[in-house]
Formats: sequence, structure tokens, C-alpha cells
Amino acid sequence: MAEPILEVRGLVKHYPLTRGVVFRKQTGAVKAVDGVDLDLPAGGTLGIVGESGCGKSTLARMLVHLERPTAGTIHYRGEDVTRLSGRALKRVRRNIQMVFQDPYTSLNPRMTVGDIVGEPFEIHPDAAPRGDRRRRVRELLDVVGLNPEYVNRYPHQFSGGQRQRIGIARGLALNPEIVVADEPVSALDVSVQAQVVNLLARLQREFSLTLVFISHDLSIVRHISDRVGVMYLGRVVELGTDAEIYDHPTHPYTQALLSAVPVPDPEARERRERILLGGDVPSPTHIPSGCRFRTRCWKARERCALEVPLLEIPAEYRIWEGPARHPSACHFAEERRVVPPGGEDGDEPDGSGEPRR
Repeated sequence: MAEPILEVRGLVKHYPLTRGVVFRKQTGAVKAVDGVDLDLPAGGTLGIVGESGCGKSTLARMLVHLERPTAGTIHYRGEDVTRLSGRALKRVRRNIQMVFQDPYTSLNPRMTVGDIVGEPFEIHPDAAPRGDRRRRVRELLDVVGLNPEYVNRYPHQFSGGQRQRIGIARGLALNPEIVVADEPVSALDVSVQAQVVNLLARLQREFSLTLVFISHDLSIVRHISDRVGVMYLGRVVELGTDAEIYDHPTHPYTQALLSAVPVPDPEARERRERILLGGDVPSPTHIPSGCRFRTRCWKARERCALEVPLLEIPAEYRIWEGPARHPSACHFAEERRVVPPGGEDGDEPDGSGEPRR
């Protein structure tokens, strides 16, 4: 793996819950992100997947420093950006840009496309000379597949896919090294989703970008990512290459997610294994003790309630090289083929919710 350009260690974001008007008292906290460790190699794409509310977007906003972490560090090229402010932080932010989820609310409806895409040049004047900015904006629109003559139009005059292209052009304006895309296609039609994902992949090659791609759609994440992290209730529970995560998952939560991915082949769909989880997702204000997935896991034992599993290579896979040899935060991690390749028969769950073996 290439040298990390971004290193995240012990990242935490808790939102306090308070009571009272005059004398405010903290009564708890929403643990949106609760101890995340990640390495982002230069030129790679890290996909982050998980259910809604697992902390993906909060993590993204902390990576670009729109949210200050409660604890932990984010090192960009060896410098801890969580301790920066003022001009030093402004310099780092220039190299870490973001593409937001909603392509309409992230664009100012009172500004033209030319002003939106060119606004980063007002904040960082040295990025483009004042007399050259209009030409630079037209070039950016052309790069993302929009007509450069659209510079005087407003966001409401574009479709959802076109608006997201405008957001991407704005993110590329300062020639960043890292782009954090927070569910950039979730609000778009399926056909447009493919166009935007392919555009991001092409731009990554052309501009040597390092991508963090966040989505709840596992199929899209696999298409664009070379490494994947699976999040659950504020923590990464499994981390590996796309082949390791999708074809050789070892964490029960990852296996349950993969079993819900639509399968286009009708015959394979009939023979696939479907894992149905019991119970509801716990509230981030009351995280279960030990393993936070244990309340929905069919493998849960007494140890799961007492010990917090570490994100590490399972002991039984450390002695041999193979696709199952990747970090998984489970006391009873075990490789399991959820959707067999070639339409082979897989394990089927019994009535208790625990799959037969």
C-alpha cells in the first residue's frame, strides 16, 4: 500500500445533550463517531459504507474540518490539522475539498454558475490571477462535461446531475489532492448515478486525486473504490480491499449488508443467502456495552457484552496469506460467502435467524 497522505487516529465526535435554559446541564451525548482509525494512501479511493446514521457524513465533515472532532487526530502529510487554525488551516483546506450530498442545497441559488465555481478563487486569490478566473471557470465546466457557455445561468436552470457536476467543478477549482465525496449520487436517478461515478473515476485519473467516497450503496462503492471501510454506530467494523470485503467478508454486519445487495441474475437471486437481522439499530446516545453490534448479531455470546472487539486481523487468519486476512472488529470473525459466484448454492438461514452451516 502506498504511503498514507491522510492518517486518522482515534477520531471522536460527540454532540452533547443538554437540559435547562439558564443553567444548562449536560445529560448525555450523541456518539456520532466514536473512535475511527483510517489510512488514506495517495492516489487511492477509500469507500465508506454503512446504514443511515452510522456516522459517515460526520466523519466526512471532520476530514475537511467543517466539524471539529471531540478527540483524536487527523494528520495530513504528517501535520495534525485538528490543531490548526487561521492561515495554517486555510492552507490545508485548499488541498482537501468536498462534494456534498444534495446538489441543490449546496449551491447558492442567488449566484450564477460562474460565481459558484469561481468563488474558491476569491478565498484563495493566488490560485488564479483575477483576469484569468473567467477562463479557468469555463475550463472547469468543460472538464466536468458542462457547456462553458452556462457560466451565467443559475442552479435552478439545471437538472440534478448537472448541479452535481457544478459541485464537482467547484471542488476541483483549487487543484486539491484529496476530495471527500459525501453520498454524491444518492439524490440522483440511477442512470445519472453511473455518469457521475464514471466522471469521478475519470477525474481521479486525470488529476491524480485521492478520493474518500461515502455511500450506502455497496454496488457503487465497489465500482469506484480499491479499499472499503464498513461503519456501524460510529466505528469501522471491517476494513480491506474491495475483493476482501465483498467476496470474503468476516464481520457479521458486513455479511448482512452484502446479503441485501440486489442481484441482477434471477437464478443467482433465488439461490442467494439472505441474512435478516433482528431488533432495531441502537440509539447513538445509548451504545451497547462491549460489541455494539451484539444486540442484532446471531453470533453474540457473553464475551461480546463484556469486551470491546478491536479492529484487527482475526487470530485464526494471521498465520496464512489470503483474502480473509484483513481487519475485522469481531470476537468470532469468520469468512463467509454470502453471494456465491457462479450461482453456486450457499448456506441458507433457518427459522431462528442463525444461518445453517
